Amino acid sequence: MPVIKAPQEFNVEDLFIDLRTVTGAPLYLKCEGFNFAGSVKLKAATEMVAAAERDGLVGPGSVLVESSSGNLGIALAMVAADKGLRFLCVTDPRCNTASRRLMRSLGAEVVVVQTQDVNGGYLESRIRHVRDLCASDSRYVWLNQYANPGNWQAHYRHTAPAIARNFPGLEVLFVGAGTTGTLMGCARYFKERRAPVTIVAVDAVGSVTFGGVPERRMVPGLGTSVRPGLVDESWVDDVVHVPEPDTIRACHGLAARGFLFGGSTGTVVSGATRWLEEKYPGEEPVALAVAPDLGERYLDSIYEEGWLREHFGPLDLPDRPHGSAH
Repeated sequence: MPVIKAPQEFNVEDLFIDLRTVTGAPLYLKCEGFNFAGSVKLKAATEMVAAAERDGLVGPGSVLVESSSGNLGIALAMVAADKGLRFLCVTDPRCNTASRRLMRSLGAEVVVVQTQDVNGGYLESRIRHVRDLCASDSRYVWLNQYANPGNWQAHYRHTAPAIARNFPGLEVLFVGAGTTGTLMGCARYFKERRAPVTIVAVDAVGSVTFGGVPERRMVPGLGTSVRPGLVDESWVDDVVHVPEPDTIRACHGLAARGFLFGGSTGTVVSGATRWLEEKYPGEEPVALAVAPDLGERYLDSIYEEGWLREHFGPLDLPDRPHGSAH
């Protein structure tokens, strides 16, 4: 019986879904959304705040500040609330309304930047705003998830060992690339142990993380308009880029079978399914993908008909059962 004193002390590490009957692909999904922050970002938030405390960067009157499209901001708001710290999240218009409300409910201040950067995203503008805040007042402490080693170390210490423990025969691991903290932590863990695991990064079309051409991206989570400092491609065996319509189709396909996941999961599942069809046709490798969060925060976007029509036009989505049972 778990008994906790802080919300970040609880996280489900051993829940996996066999997606064969859902996608037809030999793919397991590690579910990271079952904690009080609702996403895999709780691990990075906990690790980075703890490191800042150990290093003496946080004291009375300090204000944690971070740029986030949603999930890390929520996790940091929760950790800050537990520790009695102030937290300010700098985000952009693509951040879901639900995520902003969650952060504010946890006591965080939320600033939404409206200026797009040269790559058509908002990351550069968000980071510039964070830097300006820190330059204006020494109370602001930027954790910098894009370069903070605590980001990848959290997954090196927790996520990857949990995968190895439950899947000792793992052959292929798919990890979505946002800040690349989860990707780098897991890749380092398996590569340093010389495990025969192929590491496949899954990114969004329009992201520049792995040298892609910048394009409009509407689904928050994976992908960047500024290459993260954590990226080290030497740890990665292959990269898959997924168009956002495929992300949305994958999310709706999972939801049609009762599994409501976020956009990052849709991207990873779509990319993993396509990669397995190309590399292992008709075979059954032991393959696993990481699902960063659940789908409730996306009800007003990727699961909302008007939003989809506005941003993507007509989409061929999986059929849903209609009518009532008698």
